[in-house]
Amino acid sequence: MLTSVLPRLRRAGSNATAGQIVAAVAIAAFLLLFLALPVAQVMIAAFQPKGGGGFTLVNFVDFFNTELFVRSFWNSLYVSGMSVLVATLIALPLAYITARFEFRGALLIQTLGVVPLIMPPFVGAVAMQLLFGRNGTINLLLQDHFDITIPFMEGLNGVVLVQAIHYFPFILINLTTALNNIDRSMEEAAQSLGCSGIRLFRRIVFPLAMPGYIAGAALVFIKVFDDLATPLLLNVKDMLAPQAYLRVTSIGIADPMGYVISVVLIVFSLLSMWASTFALRGRDYATTQRGGGGLDRRKLGPVQAVAAYGTVIAILLLVLAPHIALTLLSFATVWSFSPLPDAYTLAHYGKVFEESAVYMKNTVLYAGLAAAIDIVLGVAIAYLVLRTKLVGRQWLDYGAMAALAVPGVVLGIGYLRSFYGITLPDGTPLATLWIVIVLALAVRRLPYALRACFAALQQVSEALEEAGENLGATKARVIRRIIVPLMTGGILAGFVTSFATAAVELSATIMLVQSNADAPLTYGLYVFMQSPAGRGPGAALGIIAVILVAACTFISHLLIERHRRRSGAIR
Repeated sequence: MLTSVLPRLRRAGSNATAGQIVAAVAIAAFLLLFLALPVAQVMIAAFQPKGGGGFTLVNFVDFFNTELFVRSFWNSLYVSGMSVLVATLIALPLAYITARFEFRGALLIQTLGVVPLIMPPFVGAVAMQLLFGRNGTINLLLQDHFDITIPFMEGLNGVVLVQAIHYFPFILINLTTALNNIDRSMEEAAQSLGCSGIRLFRRIVFPLAMPGYIAGAALVFIKVFDDLATPLLLNVKDMLAPQAYLRVTSIGIADPMGYVISVVLIVFSLLSMWASTFALRGRDYATTQRGGGGLDRRKLGPVQAVAAYGTVIAILLLVLAPHIALTLLSFATVWSFSPLPDAYTLAHYGKVFEESAVYMKNTVLYAGLAAAIDIVLGVAIAYLVLRTKLVGRQWLDYGAMAALAVPGVVLGIGYLRSFYGITLPDGTPLATLWIVIVLALAVRRLPYALRACFAALQQVSEALEEAGENLGATKARVIRRIIVPLMTGGILAGFVTSFATAAVELSATIMLVQSNADAPLTYGLYVFMQSPAGRGPGAALGIIAVILVAACTFISHLLIERHRRRSGAIR
């Protein structure tokens, strides 16, 4: 059948080779089977009556007539919006100070600013409770010295604080890049007309950096909107993602309301992506810089230096507070109703290494396989889109990037509905196999690897490929010996991003884990953190998770830097 279809596809694909067509069909099949099908199953179930079959809007009517669900909807919007605002207040000073001034340690500051991303946010929630909770360090000190307490972590405010601290690096990275790409002549022109200070920042600098800010803010909104474990660990259940999870796990996959909530999550994720694009539509942010670009860096005066360093240190202490508290908790014998632990021990680490080695092994295996799948798909999609004239190739890019709009809990529910009814010869449901967790992680992180591969391939001149083909090399050999080696830096960067983010993923995997033997590290963390007695070992496991992801990231960065040096030497 495939042999009869290939000639027609080749004619439609404007001289595409058989290998390119087969690759495109295989990628499309993967996306349809492991992304489109599970999402479609969720969408279909949301519009079916409870008995199954037919079409109905009653489920959505019930959703909007149920006070709990309506409150959860507004709570999710509130938490997402406020998290973007607080994350902006954290990221903006760091980005502006390091981009505007000659600031010693700017690279270290930006590196430390990304550290929160390599720890699951729900682990940070437990740590933040120890520092800022009702009986946490800060409030105990305030109570002793000033007889006041501040509800930092009460209800939705606690979720906002934890999420903002965890996800603000998305804004920091994008905003810093945007500030460094501003044409300084625009700033100089404004200054020559008398614009300076806050007015210069408000009217010239920040508007020119708006694309970077909007990109980061949209990511924060989407990630917070579909986060599951953080609200649950803070005992905040009246939000959409926790409600979807609770409906499916407590009532079952036959309950339509879990699917209705999932559809609402998808729709608002798509709307947030559309809104970020619409906000920039019709405006021109292009500049004409050559070479360096970026803001004109200024030297700090004595007063400015004190203010700048004070601001940066205060922000870094806040964003690194979860890591500090988690480290203390991992060594603490008892830490309750006191500013610091009563005593310290290594017993938690011993318990973790004895009982939780399987979590670490599974995490490395799952995240490594998922990242490898993402790289293979990312390179293939990038090549098909940028180097061929295959009809419909752009839809491969759109399909892969659509995973950004699918919340993890929705994908997990979709996998259960799609694959639980399919059984192996021994009766084991397909959805309970560990490989399904790998596929879910790969789909969730594919957009990150894809964008890195796109950027890498765009920097490879087509003349190099043409030269190889003129010397008699086949397209496959050119890809293997020329294109892929020149893309190594981008490939490694994509692998790092996919691996690091897959290693701390919980929203999708929590729906698919059937036993501790197949559980990844984040699932083990979640189980430990459920009870006060398990939080010491859970903290130790969390520190191990941070070290594991950081070490893999560091090693990959070394490999990237080595590749760049070799490439520079060859040139």
